[in-house]
Amino acid sequence: VFILVNTVAAFHAWKLTHFYGEGERTKSPDKLSSTEKISAMVFGVKVPKSKTEDSLTIKHEVVNLFTQKEALSIEAWYAKHRKEKGSVALFHGHIASKSAIISEAEAFYKMGYSVLLIDFRGHGNSDGNYTTIGYKEAEEVKLAYEFLRKKSNKKIILWGISMGAAAITSAFNKDFVKPDGVILELPYGSLLDAVKGRVKMMDLPPQPLSSLLTFWGGAENGYWAFDLKPKTYAKKIHCPVLIQAGALDNRVSLQEIDAIFNNISTDKQKVVYDSAGHQSLLLNNPAKWEENVSGFLKSIKH
Repeated sequence: VFILVNTVAAFHAWKLTHFYGEGERTKSPDKLSSTEKISAMVFGVKVPKSKTEDSLTIKHEVVNLFTQKEALSIEAWYAKHRKEKGSVALFHGHIASKSAIISEAEAFYKMGYSVLLIDFRGHGNSDGNYTTIGYKEAEEVKLAYEFLRKKSNKKIILWGISMGAAAITSAFNKDFVKPDGVILELPYGSLLDAVKGRVKMMDLPPQPLSSLLTFWGGAENGYWAFDLKPKTYAKKIHCPVLIQAGALDNRVSLQEIDAIFNNISTDKQKVVYDSAGHQSLLLNNPAKWEENVSGFLKSIKH
């Protein structure tokens, strides 16, 4: 039983962290035969690599950055503001792409900031077919920060949602970045917490499955996944922070948000959106988002 359970967990962890071609998506449950349903339960569900569709309305250029160890090409969009107050690097969530954060990028641009939108490794138009859900992606945060630092001597802000927020905290833990401010939206407390949230959504008992998925997800991708803890990494953040959450989020609990917030020792603000789940907070409540974000940006000195 032990071997069987671990084998199934290893298969599911691989499917959770690796992406396939467009035609290799597992069909929806109602279209699966009995045999295919059993196969999906045992071997996991195939997820295609996320697409990037360029609907960014502001003038921008395509930029390619390169990771050091694996020499992966990381695609980004960069829009330089003529009267920039600073720059914002934006990082998307798991199984998404920079297309999913266009609304936020355009909002920052309207506030007078140059913007850089990144496709993480394995996502969108970037190289690779796997993700570490925020751990190794710290390198992409570093690449974005260094790119913006070369472009301007004005303040630099890092914004991330879900996995993107986790990657930012991971970059701080590795001493990769020194921005002037950080905005974390829907950050999970630890990778184990994130996996528990996903397992609960499938109406399955969170343990021991969550721990097994976390272990195998790390083992298959070359790192100790239990160390991926944004709530601990938050202690390394040295600049002002705005952390935002959804009260109805079924993936990230408010307890996780509080754990991160309480470990931040610098100037910090926390905002909860009463009607938001695990989604774009800007699209959920544009007026509230713009008020809080613009106020935070104005408070940051360079």
